Parts: sequence; C-alpha cells; structure tokens
Amino acid sequence: MNWPRRVMSAVIVLAVLTVPPWLLATLAGPPLPGWPSSAQLRDWIADPLTRRTLTAGLTTAAWILWFTLAYTVAVSTARKLQAGARWLSRVPLPTPWQAAATGMAGAAALTAAHTPTAEPPAPATPVSTGDQHRHIPDTTRTHSGEGVTVEGGWLPDETAQQITAAAALLWLRRRRTYQPGHPADSSPPTPLPATVTAVQAATAHPPESTPTGTAVPHLPAAGVALTGDGATDAARGVLITRLLAALHHPPDTTSMLITRAALTTLVGAIEADNIPGLRVVDTVEQATTLLSSHAHLPAAPDGDAEPPELVLLIDPATAATAGRLIASTVSQARVVTFAATEFGHTWHVDRHGHTRDQQAGQPGPRLCVLDRTAATDLLTVLTRPTTETPHDSSDPELSLPRTANSLRIPRQPARSASRPPAPPAPAPPVARLQVLGRPALIIDGQPVTIRRSAALQVLVLLAVHPEGATTTHLVHAIWPGLPAHTVTGRLYTTLSDLRTAIRAATPTALVDHTDDRYHLNPHAVDVDLWRLHTAVHHAATTLTDPTPAWQTVIDTYTGDLAAGHSWTWIDPPREATRRLVLDAYTHLASTQSDPEHRLRLLQDAIRVDPYNEPMHRLAAEHLRAQGEPDAATRLLHSLQQRLHAAGIADGQPAPTPR
Repeated sequence: MNWPRRVMSAVIVLAVLTVPPWLLATLAGPPLPGWPSSAQLRDWIADPLTRRTLTAGLTTAAWILWFTLAYTVAVSTARKLQAGARWLSRVPLPTPWQAAATGMAGAAALTAAHTPTAEPPAPATPVSTGDQHRHIPDTTRTHSGEGVTVEGGWLPDETAQQITAAAALLWLRRRRTYQPGHPADSSPPTPLPATVTAVQAATAHPPESTPTGTAVPHLPAAGVALTGDGATDAARGVLITRLLAALHHPPDTTSMLITRAALTTLVGAIEADNIPGLRVVDTVEQATTLLSSHAHLPAAPDGDAEPPELVLLIDPATAATAGRLIASTVSQARVVTFAATEFGHTWHVDRHGHTRDQQAGQPGPRLCVLDRTAATDLLTVLTRPTTETPHDSSDPELSLPRTANSLRIPRQPARSASRPPAPPAPAPPVARLQVLGRPALIIDGQPVTIRRSAALQVLVLLAVHPEGATTTHLVHAIWPGLPAHTVTGRLYTTLSDLRTAIRAATPTALVDHTDDRYHLNPHAVDVDLWRLHTAVHHAATTLTDPTPAWQTVIDTYTGDLAAGHSWTWIDPPREATRRLVLDAYTHLASTQSDPEHRLRLLQDAIRVDPYNEPMHRLAAEHLRAQGEPDAATRLLHSLQQRLHAAGIADGQPAPTPR
C-alpha cells in the first residue's frame, strides 16, 4: 500500500499553499494595500529605487509566484476530480437480479468453506535446495522413471542408460586409438549427436556399472509383424536396443540379421561393417539359408558359431518364404517384420510405442520408438572406430617424430589457427579462473562460491570459447534437448546469480555481453586454459629450440578439463586438451638424447592418459631397447587389463595376472 506516501504528499502541498501567504501577509502585509495617490506616483517617478519601492516589488513578485503555484495545483486537482467523475459514471451498477445472484453465490461459498471433509489436504510440494530451476517440466525431454522422451522418440530407462554407457565407451575408444604427435591424427574430436547428449542429460548421472541386459521385450517364437503408425519407428527401436546388447558379445558374434532393404528403410544407406553384432544380407532367402545352417550346427561353447538372436526384415515376398523363414528359425532367434500384412503374431504399434496383440486382443509391451534422425544419432555410439591401433613395434606410426617438419600446431577448440595471440593485458587481472583440474574462480586469493552448477558451466564454457558464446549456444550446451525458448529464462537467472557472486568479491565485471555474445573479460580474468593454448602455439611455431616451450605446456597442464564433472558438452574440449598435452610429451621426448629421460617423459604421458595404446607401445619399445623386456611385457599386460575392465578390449578374454 502507498497511502503513507499519498498522505505525505498532501501535507506538503497543503503546507506550500498555506505557509507562504501567511508569512507574506504577516511580514510584508497584503499584496495591494491600496491604489497609489498622484503624489506617490510623482515621488516614485522622481526616485524609483527607494527601499520601500524595492520591498513592494519583491513582495508583489512573491505573491505572483504563489498565485501561479496555487493555480497549477487547482487545475491538477480539478482534472483528477473530473477523471474520477467520468470513471464513476462508466461503472456499471448491478441490477437487482445480479445483486441477488451475487448474494446467493457468497452464501454458498461461505457454507462450502465450513463443510467438513474426510479427504486429507494435499501434501506440500517439496522445494529443492539446489538449483531452483532444476525441476521445471518440459515436453521435449523427460525422465520420470518410465522411460526417456527425446525429440524423435521414446526409450526405456534401461536403453537410455545403455546409451549413456556406450557414449562413455566411445570416448574411451577414441582415447585408446589416438596417435600422439602425428598430423595424420590431428583432427579435433567430433562431438556426439544431439540425441545422444539429450539422453545423457535425461539420465542425469551415468550408471555406476554398464548395464548388461537388453530392453527388447520377449518376442513370440513364431515371429511378430509390427503394424500401425509406429511400426517403422518401433523397428528402429528394436534395431538399436538389440545392437546395444551386442556390445557385450564377442566381436565376431552375429546378434542380428537384417535385410539391406530393411536397413535402408530404417536408417538410410549406411556402412554397417563397423557395427558390432550386425550382419546385412541382400534377400530374405539368404537369411533363411543362414538360419538353416545354424540350426544344424551344434552349439559352440566359445560362442563364435552362435546363431543370430533376432532377424529384422520388411514384409516377406510370399507366404511360402515366410513359412520357410519361421520353420528355419532356432529357439534363440526371433523374426520381426514391419509393414507386413500377416506374419506370425501381429502387434499394432502406435507412435508412442504402445503395442496391442491383434490376435489375442490384449495390450503388449511398450517398445522403443525412434525416427530416422534419432536412430542414426544413436548408431554413432555403436559404431567401432575405423582407425586400427598398430601392434607392430616397427611400424613408423609408433616412432617418435624426429624432424621439425613433424611439429604441428594442435587444433585448439573454437579458435582460428591464423588468429594471433591476444596482446598482454596492461594491468594484472583481478581474478584467476582455473579450469584444468577442479574448476575454481579465485579473486584476491579467495575462492568464490558458485552455487549453481549451470553458472560453473557458463564459466568453463566461456573459457573453452574465448571468442564468446551466444545465448542459443549456452542454452543448447547446458540444457541439451530442450527448446531454447523454454530455458532462456534459466540462463538469465544463472547469469544474474553468477554476476551477484562475482560482484560480492570484486566490482570489476568478469563476464561481458557484447555483440550478442557472452565472453570473459580477458583483461580481468587469467585463465589457465588460455595460457596452455598460448604455450602450445609458441611451442609449435618457435624457430629455436622447442624444448623449453613444450616443457611449459606440460607444466601448465594441471589436470583434465573440468575434472570431476560429467557435463554432456565437456568431452570434446576435454579430449582435445588432453591430446595437446600428449603431443607435448611426444615432441619433448623426441628432443631428448638421454634414454632414461625420454622413458620418464613417456611414463608421465601414460599417467595423463592411461588408456592410450600407442603411448604404451612406444614406452614398451623403449623398454625393450634398454634391455628390459619383462618390464615392457608388464606394461602392455597392465594396459590390456585396464582396457578389459573398461569394456573396450575388443572382446579378448581378460589377461591373467603374472
């Protein structure tokens, strides 16, 4: 309410209107005591500037000023009164019937308010003590314990967790096969598709252990035909979920047969040779022949000759072909067709994955449904890398670079190689942002408490992109899978909270917004990642001895980028930064003439990335050259154990400890 302010304004206006005329009347008399006589006029003309004349003039001017003020107040008051009168004239008065109806409604409401009820009151909605925007609902990506909805389909919880685990394994495979210090492997890490990052964000936290089950429901032994609006999307879901389960099988095992026409219909023309567990046949007859051959083979204990578990194809050409296909299936195999008219059991699938058995008239299990874009995105985490890790120690790929021509400027994320380094700041920065290792913002020697995880992501993301990031870029990175217009408010709230935390420590603005881009103030913030990039650029372009420059790169690296955080966007820049350091170790080792020092550098590089196989084999080669073959064997043995424990050992049995 603002009535005290209104009362005070009225008192002030009343004082201005009453006090000045009272003072003038008391001290100087009335404004016109009387008309001047002819004698007074002659005296004023003869001597106009007398004390009495000046006093009368000033008094008259004061009275004129007061009259002007009083006139202004009177006119304003009259206008307000007139406007109020017009408003009152337009207010509709209730008719007698309306007054009666209003009274009856009020009586009913009063009676209902005092009527006892046996139902308990609704429980209060719990309020999170963390990010106040964490539980804002959305319709594009949900994870409510009954599956994950993404743009382009729906996945069961188990399938979503398997996708998250497969994405983590994909990054481990990339780390394993990277060739440090060689231009042939200098391309930056490719980010995962949008559907994969949306699934990662929906599952919130990666599973502690890799799921080993399959989300494919129990299918009828006689085969099943998928019909309805969601038949094709459900067939894609069956394809993805079965291939996810095949990741845990030996690499030479065929878990699924699919006709080329069915594969093209589902995901387009793709290269299927690098997808584990998938075998493509040209015709249904080939699938029938292959299944028949497996049906007459004895079960192999090693699993190499195990029959396919599922056959996926389009409508068989004839009923006879369908009959032979069903007759040739063994107990482990299930045949799934889509767009079929009649084949075994028929399940009607809607676009949300809900099924209904047409013969029994009963609802069936809910199937994973994916459109072509979503299925193609998810196939990315299922495809084996095409780069083969060399196993021959004499391979030139395993040797250290020997000439200056092999030195290259490593790709720096989101920065142009031709862009010169930024000039030094004229004054020392007031803040230090540490993103290598555990992220921390330090101002005047004291860490700044950042309450929101999204605010910390903004700082690290702007450190990764020194040229800045737009609102859309920030929203898509921090909240993947959600429409930008639905979460832009979260970003503004996050930035406001971040600026408040910074302002409490320093008046200097650390996050600027210019040209529709947010960026860190390079004159106010010292970022360790920027110093690392500058050191790499200097080491790769120096014309003198590069040894001190590469050592500076190694000394600047204090840990993985944003260590301890599993944000969906962090893996590409984190891997790119790790590769910069591996390249630095490789180039620095190539300049050393002392074998012991060179071996220590390679061992330090292995500590940076314990999954990099070329670095292990390079260190093993140097151990053998120094007459320590047993140490080389132990080193490679520990690598195989580590790869097998991570699930990226290409299906070889776990090595036994020695």
